[in-house]
Amino acid sequence: MPNQVAVGPIDFVLLEFPGDADTKACADAIMDLVERGSIRLYDLLVIRKALDGSFSGVDLSEVTPFGVGGFHVFGGARSGLLGDDDLSTAAEVMQPGTMAVLIVFENAWAAPFVAAALDAGGEMIASERIPAQDVIDALDRLEISRQA
Repeated sequence: MPNQVAVGPIDFVLLEFPGDADTKACADAIMDLVERGSIRLYDLLVIRKALDGSFSGVDLSEVTPFGVGGFHVFGGARSGLLGDDDLSTAAEVMQPGTMAVLIVFENAWAAPFVAAALDAGGEMIASERIPAQDVIDALDRLEISRQA
């Protein structure tokens, strides 16, 4: 297909933290991935859920570093892909008294592979994320069976 733009897979993650967690190292790790070109950040939304179940998105351009543990540096990371419905959906799975970060990102490291596949006439016909814990458990089982 001519004139296709090669982009890597685009994912979202919702990370929940205790309301008072120090998440600066998490924000720094995301920034490192962005700076190295491993990911392209499309959206980063911080959500707070109160003990009474009410929730709100945090305007990252109007907070101090202490309010959101370093995520304030992503104040401009809004592509428009996330909306109020996404905020509500994320808040539904959060525990009261927590903070969460909803992140939409492109796996930019994969773009050269995608471009090569497209150039060869390939197309993605299936994709699924395997939970990391499932892989860890499978590897642990393999190691146990090798030792037996």
